[in-house]
Amino acid sequence: MSAYWLGVDIGTGGSRALLVDELGKIRAARTVEHDGMRMEKPLWAEQHPDNWWAAARQAIREVLAESGGGDVKGVALSGQMHGLVILDAAGAVIRPSLIWCDQRSQAQVDAINQKAGRQKILDCIANPVLTGFTLPKLLWVRDNEPANYEKVRRLLLPKDYIRYKLTGEFATEVSDASGTALFDVVNRRWSLELAGILGIDPAILPTVVESQEQTGVISQAAAEATGLRVGTPVFGGGGDQAASAIGNGIVEPGIVSDTIGTSGVVFAHMDNVAYDPAGRVHTFCHAVKNKWHVMGVTQGAGLSLQWFRNQLASNASYDSITAAAAESPAGAKGLFWLPYLMGERTPHLDSQCRAAWIGLTAAHTRNDMARAILEGVCYSQKDCLDIVQSLGCAVESVRLSGGGARSAFWKQLFAGVFNKRIVVLETQEGSAYGAALLAMAGSGHFAGAVQACRATVREVETVQPPAEAAFYQRAHAVYRSLYPALREAYKAIDVL
Repeated sequence: MSAYWLGVDIGTGGSRALLVDELGKIRAARTVEHDGMRMEKPLWAEQHPDNWWAAARQAIREVLAESGGGDVKGVALSGQMHGLVILDAAGAVIRPSLIWCDQRSQAQVDAINQKAGRQKILDCIANPVLTGFTLPKLLWVRDNEPANYEKVRRLLLPKDYIRYKLTGEFATEVSDASGTALFDVVNRRWSLELAGILGIDPAILPTVVESQEQTGVISQAAAEATGLRVGTPVFGGGGDQAASAIGNGIVEPGIVSDTIGTSGVVFAHMDNVAYDPAGRVHTFCHAVKNKWHVMGVTQGAGLSLQWFRNQLASNASYDSITAAAAESPAGAKGLFWLPYLMGERTPHLDSQCRAAWIGLTAAHTRNDMARAILEGVCYSQKDCLDIVQSLGCAVESVRLSGGGARSAFWKQLFAGVFNKRIVVLETQEGSAYGAALLAMAGSGHFAGAVQACRATVREVETVQPPAEAAFYQRAHAVYRSLYPALREAYKAIDVL
């Protein structure tokens, strides 16, 4: 009987299950979409955890059926980070999850900074507190929905709610916990000091383990729901970015990844912990045992292209939009796109900023607008890459994955804007694949995550910087000047 390992990723748009064999080859994969974001007000974003579970269990059943049978040796989980899942004493979901891009908690961030002090926060968690993180979302519930807050007995992250449904265990792992703003990243444990300052009961926090450690086994109820065997071990896994980095082989110095999904993330491995004093990038625990990573985040990367397609391109295919964008010249005739559809993290840390085309004239076409969007996302990711390099991370090449890696034109844009060699891998699965590799490491099939990546991750395509690289360096400087010019206007818009 064939041996398989299962990775499950709880994304923003759907849940994906993926089976790999002993060589790390993908044998079956399924994605089941779930309800989109509920956006009751501007910059709010919610999803219901039970929709994730319905999609996940269906994806698992379908992938097992597709494989034609086999012995699943282990399961590991990945998923969107920062989402707030709160459960009552019976283990029931209290309210829909405030997910990663929800920006409603600026007042709570301000209150945390005032009560704890910015330096104490850095001492406790090695990162500033941002509206996207889990802690201010929890405090928003405390401040605005006290009846719901009184019911809270457990706090989980999105993928860990699926772990609870699979195993009955309340657990997470270090990479996802790092994004809560309650985790001591340096010492890889919950910050009981910060929890105490803010009046958070540490009893609601899940057990935390290293990413390849076991967190339980498939229960009878979960076996009936998914088709998995009772007693199958379930391992920690990773937050989507750390798991994607495992899938992309970003487990040693010198290799950087850029993953373009709804958000865009530049990710670099670190043997030793270091962080940006200004907090423009995140320093989190890696899914590699006793290692760390630094990442910069563009909130509205793929989201910018999705928004353009849905609102202005009659739901045209992404391929047709990028083909049209390629008809516009480099620089889109002086048109720039600021991709701040959901505020921005790197480098601005500004939940109030808004997206915009700058430089629009009557001469511009929809093709120019599309190209400006693709270039604007690249410029924003270049901001991230520059800060990562400033922290001492070497960048020999950038491994591109997600939507950007599926477009020949966008790959060329990244190579030009970054002025770096862009590499594409044989497997473009990212988070689900990384979770499966962590399950292989956890079960002992590989000695660890590094060994798993060395054995399975393969480069298949390289894109060198094009002739336009020098132009893009000048254009990026113009792009960087636009946010400071608009910052005060964003503040005024926010209070209208």
